[in-house]
Amino acid sequence: MNTYQKGSVRTIIFKDKDVWVGVALEFNIVETGDDPREVFLMLDEAIRGYVVSAKKSKIRPSILNQVADKEYEDLWKKLNSPKPIKSPYRIYSFGERMIA
Repeated sequence: MNTYQKGSVRTIIFKDKDVWVGVALEFNIVETGDDPREVFLMLDEAIRGYVVSAKKSKIRPSILNQVADKEYEDLWKKLNSPKPIKSPYRIYSFGERMIA
């Protein structure tokens, strides 16, 4: 459970057709671009801004624990499975980031 004092967010950066997509699952943030490094930086900035804005607005911490889109949740599960994934996606990176 994420709070404003501690927590983490799962991220995936992958190529879908001709577009790189970056997703922060718990925040339902999606960034797109032509280069995976660009998407990584945009996603990082969006995550930081999201947490700062929510904290300043004194929004309940439940905003930091949203239900991820099924497509991304399924992709996350496949990426963390020991089985190789049959996917049209090309994965650049995935993992968890600390948010506090």
